[in-house]
Amino acid sequence: MAAPMVEAPQGAPPPPGTTHDAEPPPEEPEALEFPPSALGRPPRPVWGAREEFAHRPHNFLRGCKWAPDGSCVLTCSDDNTLRIFDLPSPPAPPPGLPLPQLVPALRVPEGDTIYDFTWFPLMDSTQPHTCLVAASSRDNPVHLWDAFDGTLRGSFRAYSHLEEPVAPHSLAFAPDGSRLLGGCDGAVRVFPTQRPGRTGQERRLHQGGQGQRGLIGCLAFSPTQPLFACGSYGRSLGLYAMEGGGALALWPRLPAAPTHLCFSPDGNRLYAGGRKDRHILCWDLRRPEHPLLGLERWVGTNQRVTFDLDPTGRFLVSGDTEGFVAVWDTLTPPPGSGDPPLLPPHLRFRALRDCINGTSLHPELPLLATASGQRLFPAPWGSDEEGADEDGPPPGGDNRLQLWWWGPDPPGDDGWGTPGDTGTADDDCHPPGDADCHPPGDADCHPPMDADCHPSTDADCHPREDTDCRLSGDNGWDTPGDTRTVYDSCHPPRDTDCDVPEDTGINHPAYADCDAPGDAGCDPLRGY
Repeated sequence: MAAPMVEAPQGAPPPPGTTHDAEPPPEEPEALEFPPSALGRPPRPVWGAREEFAHRPHNFLRGCKWAPDGSCVLTCSDDNTLRIFDLPSPPAPPPGLPLPQLVPALRVPEGDTIYDFTWFPLMDSTQPHTCLVAASSRDNPVHLWDAFDGTLRGSFRAYSHLEEPVAPHSLAFAPDGSRLLGGCDGAVRVFPTQRPGRTGQERRLHQGGQGQRGLIGCLAFSPTQPLFACGSYGRSLGLYAMEGGGALALWPRLPAAPTHLCFSPDGNRLYAGGRKDRHILCWDLRRPEHPLLGLERWVGTNQRVTFDLDPTGRFLVSGDTEGFVAVWDTLTPPPGSGDPPLLPPHLRFRALRDCINGTSLHPELPLLATASGQRLFPAPWGSDEEGADEDGPPPGGDNRLQLWWWGPDPPGDDGWGTPGDTGTADDDCHPPGDADCHPPGDADCHPPMDADCHPSTDADCHPREDTDCRLSGDNGWDTPGDTRTVYDSCHPPRDTDCDVPEDTGINHPAYADCDAPGDAGCDPLRGY
């Protein structure tokens, strides 16, 4: 069946023959200013989607991408399905409660393993004909899906010289939406967006022993110039003019095969991250001879681990295969020399125990989406039981989409602080209903029903009936005049509801943070 024609977005994609030189320069995106206080601490999780991906065993995610207008987020998972989650309303859960579960607004199954997926760059949810998602899967044409109802809007077919179908391993739209590029073996296919079908042209990147060999695993377009970059499984990186010709710049022997590329908003910098690599490399394209920076990031697998820049181009955010998320201030000079100079993270925090293989920053809000994760076995034939410890679930048990809030608390959000709270100081310490928010150091600041809300410097504010909120410096918990701190974080001397004599090492469910009977430093049954 012939693929339907795709309507041209009003006033956006010019005819395929139009050059970038005739176009006005793109408008600068509105700057997203992260509050300095927020960047100094990890963001807080506000929504999650774990149950959606738990219906099939080991259904890890392959990435996530916010829509260009920020109205929804797109995910790809190992069950060969694209899912679209609408941006939820602002209410956030109080501390200690489970995250609200996101439910997809749309599911689009593909026929086989999905190699890559991307949004149409001019997507605007107020104009339904622009709401398109392109996806490439094994042994299938490139499909153009409607993001509202999941119908097929068009297909782009590529064939080898033997007339066998070819599925690109990477996809990227030109910034004006007029063309779609697909990365193949030593070549890219250029498809005109307005004419689906077998209308694409092949552009070879390797000729006469020169150029890039291997599968083109990642693509990126410059936002300010008619240029695109290609990363090859042959550990090479090339920069090309959109209108044709050879490589304008070629890096033939990188430390690792690039799997993700990203241009800075001004087009002057190019970032590349590879598989089984310890760095994200950055080049200043005005001086491309040597990398400008190296951003330390641990990737221990062959999967694609994406990263993202905020709209100002200053902060880069990436996950890694150990479950950490790191933020770099790319405008900060590196502290030392080297080739390239290494820039340490401005902030690094553990998000999950599994791999974080996708990070995407919202185009307008201080909101981060993360996707996890490729299963991490402790041994080649390990199981979920192996590798589990007291710090959390076993490897492979945290596959989900998660949204993180990186800005100040919304006004009136009494689940995180009082109205007007800017996210600093005593921000996460009060449950709903506690209207008296006090700065750290105030020793008499909490009502009797407040059991989970004390800042780290508050040592003397716990009522005797408070059983969930003891700190190591609280010497008012035990007997009058007792100054011992050996078991101040445990239970009173006559507490018999914690570690009962028949307990064999597993804590009582009601006191999960207590101590086993063999702990001689903190066992109330022994009286010390």
